[in-house]
Amino acid sequence: MPRAAAPALFAALLVAAPAAAQPPADVTGMAKKATAFLAKSQNEDGSWGPAPNNRGVTGIVVTGMLRTGTSADAAPAAKGLTFIESLVNQKEGHIAGNDVKAGLINYTTSINVMALSAAGRAEKYRPVIGDAVKYLRAYQWDDARGKDANSDYYGGAGYAGDKSRPDLSNTAFFLEALKAAGVAKDDPAFKKAAVFVSRCQNLKSEYNTAAWAAKNNDGSFIYTGANGGENRRTDGEGTKTDMGGYGSMTYAGVKSLIYAGGGKDDPRLKAALGWIAKNYTLDRNPGMPEANSQRGLYYYYHTFAKTMDALGIDEFTDANGVKHDWRADLAAALAARQRPDGSWVNANDRWMEGDPNLVTGYALMALSYCQKK
Repeated sequence: MPRAAAPALFAALLVAAPAAAQPPADVTGMAKKATAFLAKSQNEDGSWGPAPNNRGVTGIVVTGMLRTGTSADAAPAAKGLTFIESLVNQKEGHIAGNDVKAGLINYTTSINVMALSAAGRAEKYRPVIGDAVKYLRAYQWDDARGKDANSDYYGGAGYAGDKSRPDLSNTAFFLEALKAAGVAKDDPAFKKAAVFVSRCQNLKSEYNTAAWAAKNNDGSFIYTGANGGENRRTDGEGTKTDMGGYGSMTYAGVKSLIYAGGGKDDPRLKAALGWIAKNYTLDRNPGMPEANSQRGLYYYYHTFAKTMDALGIDEFTDANGVKHDWRADLAAALAARQRPDGSWVNANDRWMEGDPNLVTGYALMALSYCQKK
């Protein structure tokens, strides 16, 4: 899949002494061990994990394997691609299945577009990807779906269908799928999405006038600005009252704005990168309360990697003026956490991260960015 590149983007951040050197992690070796684990855990039908979640997990796994060097013609990737092909819904255009179990359709389709795009089989998959993009476009919240630019739904994407409330995570995957499919960043879908993404940011500005944004106002991003704002730092009542930003969503917000054409002078990106500089870490999902600091860690890792790659930088300077070789930092974090059997799993199983297939897929996606181009 082609990656966003902006070699000179935010170069002003890169002026400080480097952090202490660390022995390089064996990225290729980690990927091979992970792929060997996945070859053993693969279902007979080519998928990973229990149904129906295997429809999305398989897309994550296949994308990670293909991006770390596994051939699309070699098992287990070939079997995984065959399973994804079985999910193509010719009538609707999505890639989530042809039966009543087809759920989380937007999310699953976005992930499977990424997987098919990574296969390098343009001629074979172009029609399928084209239909999937058409489907995804139709379910982006906009005027055609009864939400004008004044609505906090506008421009966002949710898990599925007409009643699915949009959120930043699904919108980020939606944009990733469009980018993988070759949709230009000046496309209206990106421009509309940027409106929604901006309304998920803790930044009092013309882009977000919500009271919670003014209260926090530190440039970070939350889970969704829809329905007046909902978050995932905490549970219960906190989903509506705790609007502090956190790492996985902040990196998703930055990446999405870059994909939509945001540049180095964009105040939204400046504010978000300021927050990241103060919270740079690979030890936790930053911004989360201490008790929840490991929630979504591997989702955070792959989003971190994609965002740093989209920034087009080799080193990131934190708020203390220390330069970080982010690829080395990420590879080291993954090396420290890989299990002897080659897999990764999160002891905090929130958001399905207790599933070693999903988490190993996330880790492979992150590893794919750990070697310089």
